[in-house]
Amino acid sequence: MSTMNATVGQTDSARRFAHGLVLGKFYPPHAGHHHLVRTAAARCDRLTVLVCAASVESIPLADRVAWMREIHSEPGISVVGAVDDIPMDLTDPRVWDAHMAVFRAAVPEPVDAVFTSETYGDELARRFGAQPISIDPQRRRYPISATAIRRDPVAHWAFLAPPVRAALTRRVVVLGAESTGTTTMAEALAEHYGAPWVPEYGREYSERKLAALGPSAHWSQVEFTSDEFPLIAARQQEREDRAARESGPVLFCDTDAFATEIWHERYLGVPHPTLHTPPRQHLWLLTDHADVPFEDDGLRDGEHLRPWMTERFHTELTRTGRRFTALTGSHHERLTAAIAAVDQLLSEGWSFADPLPEKR
Repeated sequence: MSTMNATVGQTDSARRFAHGLVLGKFYPPHAGHHHLVRTAAARCDRLTVLVCAASVESIPLADRVAWMREIHSEPGISVVGAVDDIPMDLTDPRVWDAHMAVFRAAVPEPVDAVFTSETYGDELARRFGAQPISIDPQRRRYPISATAIRRDPVAHWAFLAPPVRAALTRRVVVLGAESTGTTTMAEALAEHYGAPWVPEYGREYSERKLAALGPSAHWSQVEFTSDEFPLIAARQQEREDRAARESGPVLFCDTDAFATEIWHERYLGVPHPTLHTPPRQHLWLLTDHADVPFEDDGLRDGEHLRPWMTERFHTELTRTGRRFTALTGSHHERLTAAIAAVDQLLSEGWSFADPLPEKR
């Protein structure tokens, strides 16, 4: 920051501004970004946060805008987005002009303060005809950068807000036929990795249906309608998404919305006409029925259907291109295979695309 601006910052730190601007890639947004936005908002009657994304980057602009809007939903803060596919060259006035055309199109209103933690803050403010305000340029408050997060999200997970965690969490689903150990496996994996797991909502739903028939009712008396399965799938997905917002880098799920499609076939004999769930998870672990004794816990009566269900899961996982590992053998053998598959998934990292090059 120049001497003039340092002096302004020292003598005018309490000045309020009518309209402030925070601009960045937020690729991905982190605690340092949020500190910058909140600090700026406290000094402005109105603050615009401009999210700029290049087409080559692997986190869509719409996601980043949605995250920033959720995190900064306070009155007076507006988050807008713009595609900026121009490589940065801080030494070239023509490149600056091209960027400013993008910025001005997204933020056409007058701006009287630009808040940044970057060295280009003075020039950006000058071009907006605004006061430059530098916030923690040495990153002392939050020693983090988006570059560091892209390089190793796990090491910097604590700097990520819930919606970003939900998007980056690796979700592992355990699914299979009745009485094949899905819950046991999900719990064992969660314990091994020190991670949370999401129970099967369909079981809770089934327990309520049985209880509603009275204390002497038998599971064979319970009937399902086709309309119930989308509800079960939606509730399962909601619980998974909620858990992912607060989890670490990996989350385990005892079944998922996709598995509900097969359960519809199991109970009603035909596929659901509209229940088709796009993949939101990253790995599926299919528990085979072989070598697992059938246990009737009061909510099961399909021992004879287990081979068919195992085959249907296998077929649909393959057909839809989902990444999966079939678990067979003893519990120890299955757990060993599951851990190897999860370790492989986590070792592959997150593979963020590089942003456009910058010349400073």
